[in-house]
Amino acid sequence: MRTLPSMTADTGELTHLRLERPSDGVVLLTLDNPDQRNAMSDEMTASWVRAVDQLAGDRSVRAVVVTGEGSAFTSGGQLDWLASEPDASVDALRDRMLPFYRAWLSIRRLEVPTIAAVNGPAIGAGLCLALACDMRFAVEGAKMGVPFTQLGLHPGMAGTFLLPEVVGHAAARDLFLTGRIVQGDEALRLGLVSRVLPREGFLDEALAVAADIAARAPIASRLTTLALRDGGHASIERALQWEAMAQPITLATEDLQEGIRAAKEKRAPRFEGR
Repeated sequence: MRTLPSMTADTGELTHLRLERPSDGVVLLTLDNPDQRNAMSDEMTASWVRAVDQLAGDRSVRAVVVTGEGSAFTSGGQLDWLASEPDASVDALRDRMLPFYRAWLSIRRLEVPTIAAVNGPAIGAGLCLALACDMRFAVEGAKMGVPFTQLGLHPGMAGTFLLPEVVGHAAARDLFLTGRIVQGDEALRLGLVSRVLPREGFLDEALAVAADIAARAPIASRLTTLALRDGGHASIERALQWEAMAQPITLATEDLQEGIRAAKEKRAPRFEGR
């Protein structure tokens, strides 16, 4: 697996985060602080922002996979950080939390499909990060939940938008108000994840899906990703208006002609993003 060539020059040293290119068009972001179960430290947060900033300007990126090092995806925000200012005003705390939320949700700036490879527990803000991705695959036994109220907290990091979007309002109320943890078949049934995979070969499988996505026509893939973000279109008419613009864009590409030629010649297409 090779490191993104310009990473050091463009973003400086990354702390508690690795950025690698396992195959053409695919980027792997690994939350890398396993001793603290990949909790979202200040250092990791700053590194995340720098990495996303670089990826957002890199047109060679066609799919992104996010995972955690060690046994956890991420345990979310650090508890000592959350409790470190008991006397702070509401305004001061709000000014502290909004940048944190926006930093991690910046992955939604990327116009390419993103996959959360949930390799272990994804709790609180950690699950919200997974929810911010376009797809979620979970390893067997991975625990997921939003137990904010058990800590005396209101949910954060756009959880009250992201979770209902993914699992529906009834299931989101259940998960938020009880704080219970789900995994495996229940997570799959709820739609919290789209695949539950064996631990052996888990990341390889997620990367293989990303490589398959990266091999698709990138303009069509980007436009489709954007069409499905934030719950999709508000109405069928808005969907038709978007598609009446987006489909002609792809009809005018060289990639479409290549796709048609490849289908006729019964071979894999070679898309160039033009």
